[in-house]
This record gives sequence, structure tokens and C-alpha cells, in this order.
Amino acid sequence: MDHETARTRTDAALARAAALARDWAAGLEERRVGPTATVEELRARLGGPLPEHGEDPVATVEALAAGAEGGLVASAGPRFFGFVIGGGLPAAVGADWLASVWDQNAALSAAGPAAAVAEEVAGRWAAELFGLPEGVSVGFTTGATMASFTALAAGRHALLEAAGWDVERLGLFGAPEVPVLVGEEAHVTIHAALQMLGMGRDRVTRVAVDGQGRMRADALAEALARLERPALVCAQAGNVNTGAFDPLPEITDLVRANAGWLHVDGAFGLWAAADPARRHLVAGVERADSWTTDAHKWLNVPYDSGLVFCARPAAHHAAMTLGAAYYVETGGGERDPYNWVAESSRRARGFPVWAAIRSLGRDGVAELVGRTCDLARRFAAGLDGAPGLGIRVLNDVVLNQALVRFDDPSGATAAGDARTAAVIAAIQADGTLWAGGSTWRGQRVMRVSVSGWRTTAGDIDRCAEVVRRVAAAIPAG
Repeated sequence: MDHETARTRTDAALARAAALARDWAAGLEERRVGPTATVEELRARLGGPLPEHGEDPVATVEALAAGAEGGLVASAGPRFFGFVIGGGLPAAVGADWLASVWDQNAALSAAGPAAAVAEEVAGRWAAELFGLPEGVSVGFTTGATMASFTALAAGRHALLEAAGWDVERLGLFGAPEVPVLVGEEAHVTIHAALQMLGMGRDRVTRVAVDGQGRMRADALAEALARLERPALVCAQAGNVNTGAFDPLPEITDLVRANAGWLHVDGAFGLWAAADPARRHLVAGVERADSWTTDAHKWLNVPYDSGLVFCARPAAHHAAMTLGAAYYVETGGGERDPYNWVAESSRRARGFPVWAAIRSLGRDGVAELVGRTCDLARRFAAGLDGAPGLGIRVLNDVVLNQALVRFDDPSGATAAGDARTAAVIAAIQADGTLWAGGSTWRGQRVMRVSVSGWRTTAGDIDRCAEVVRRVAAAIPAG
């Protein structure tokens, strides 16, 4: 293909994609939130035999948009509360588009110096927002699962190195045991990371939690007292259901006395540090050894964008670096991103994070976190105890999460579970909002997570009215 044809096709494909994207974004405020197409319909539209011949790029872009219609969830809009998912800030979306067009491999500074520097700067800005120690190392991953994998690998390295074992060279066969302690309500991604690290998802010691899912410091003290070696302890900043925070000052003291490694899973809760009104929730977080969070949650950066930080850069580097002979590393002070994550070839995730933080600034991030937390409380207040509807909010709404239960007058758990499931299904069928189900303390609940930058008080009031109307239409019993 000659250069003129390549330019013409590229320009046409990008222009058509931009037009389709603008149409999608323009309709988010009123678009039905949930999907309308079935999986079978989507397979029929997007499937078929392998094409024998190619087609014009514009036609391909249009075919993708047409085939996906009805199978897209308006999670970028103002009324999606099913998971902690941000909506893609304008600057972050623009930067993400540029990252795709620039097509930089963000593994090496030599392959993309601007991508490497953007990660370096964005990581430093994020660490400052979180109040982490100066000089922490940072890695950009797909999400919290791989961020936790990275952090726990660094912790595994440090604890085994202290025991005289080189785990990267010798593996785990014959290695000293590394005890792992997690809260009873630790997120599943922590267990997935441990599984991939060869440390076992089920061999962990589960520490008792309180009524809101916070790890009990006294229970952790008892568990650590039974150990004869340093432990890897995973604490939580923001319980996935309740939003509650583990008592980090007490936990840190206990882990320090044990000479262990403290990891803080802050997938969304770590962002509370950016809001002066909620910074107290993460008091003591700066004393941990590693931290993880997602930028595609509260920072409203497009997928995929996880962040891992480590207070012991040497352990972080040792656990992740590849050191392949054909990797041409720079000889100066440049930063090679592949040394800090378990990936080599990857997209330049630092550009959208850089753009999001620059476009918001410190005060904008604080406003976003604070406003969405206030909106979560507004949503909960509009539902809790609604007369005659059997609606209860089960958690203390300390952050952006609310757990909603639709009771049956009989008080029977099974009947309440059935009614809660029916209400959730009806809410999703209505299409005004999307909120998903969860199980908490043996009960079915509706989990409401407010984190999108587009959400307003008007959206919350409109959604609360829909929930009350749907609940009224599904009688108990």
C-alpha cells in the first residue's frame, strides 16, 4: 500500500470512529443504561465465518459499531452504579485515543521515551495525592489484580530474601514458608494474585472482621502471635461491599513488630486520601510497604489502568525485572517501565493517567471524590426506611458504597433474598439505572457504587425514585 492510500484510509477510519464516538458520548445522559441485545443476537451480528478478503476500514468501523449496538452498557454515563467504574474524563479519553494512535510500546524508554516519562510523572503525582512516601516505586498494570500480583511478589521477594532465599532464581520448591494473612472479606483479586504467585489462594489465614468488614486488630494480633516467622499481611482500604477501612495504624504497628510486609489493597478506597474531608479514613496508610489502586475507578480513566506502589523499590524491581539480553536499556537516569510490572509489550497507560490528573488538579480530584461520596449518601438516604417498601441500607455509608436490602415482611432470609433479586432484575429491566447484586453476610443485597464524574444530584434523585417505584410494584411475600 502506498503512503497516500495509507494516509487516506487512516484519516477516513479515524474520522468515522470519532463521529461514532461523539454520537455515543452525546447520548449518555439519556441512554438506557443496561444492554438490550441478547448474546445470541450479538453473535449473529459480529460472528460469521472468517472473512476471506478484507474490506474498507470505514466499513469495518461501521460494522463494529452496528454489531455492538444494544450490547453496550452505558457504564460511562451518570446512572451506572453496578461496580466502581469511572466514566472516562474528556482529557483522559482524548489522551487514550492519542495513546492508540501513537502506538508506543511502553516497556522501554528507548521504545517510547515520552511514554516512560509520562508514567514517571503521573506515578509521582498519584503518590503525592495519596500521601505516600517520597521515592516510592510505581508500576502501571491492567488493573488491581495485576497490581496486587506485583505488590505481593515484591513482598514475597523481601521476606524470602531476609530468610536467605532467592525466590526469583530458585523458585518456591524448598523455600521457607511465607505466612499470608488477609481479612475475612479480602477482595477475590488478592486471592487470585496469591494463586498466580504459587502461594495458594486457600492456604492463607483469614482474620476476623467487624460488622462493617474491617479487619479486627485484636484478631490480627492473635494470629501473628501464633507465627514463628515474618508474615505477608494484606489490609484493605475500602471494603468492596461497605467501603469500610481497616484500622491501618494498629495493623501497621503489629506488622512492624512481626518484621513482616504490609500490603494495602486500595482499589478504590485509596482515593479517599485525595479528599481532605475523608483523608482520616486512610490515616497511617503511608506506613505500609505496598499499595494498589485503579485509575479506571475513581480517577475516571478509560480501561485498563491499575497502579502499584512500593516503599521498597529494590524489592519491587527484583521481583519484576526481566533483564533479557536483547532489551536495550538506557544507560542514564531514564526509567524503563518494564522493570516494575509483569508485562513487557503493552500500551502506554501513563498518558491517560497523566491527562486525568493534569485536567483535574489536586482540587479537582478532591471535588470528584467528595461529591460522589456525598451522592452515595444522598442515594442511601432516599431509600433507607422508605415507608411501606421494606427497604434497608445495611452499611454505614462512609465512602461511595451503599448496600440495599429489600426485605420480606415474614423476616425470612430466603424470602428477602428472592424479593431483593426480583427488585434488582426489575431495576435493570427498567433501564434508567444499573445496579448489581451481591451477597453480604449471607444475604442478597443490591450494591450501589457512585464514582462517575458525570453523575449529578438530579441523577441520584431520579434513580432513587425509580428504585422506590419498582420496590412498590414487587410486593413482599
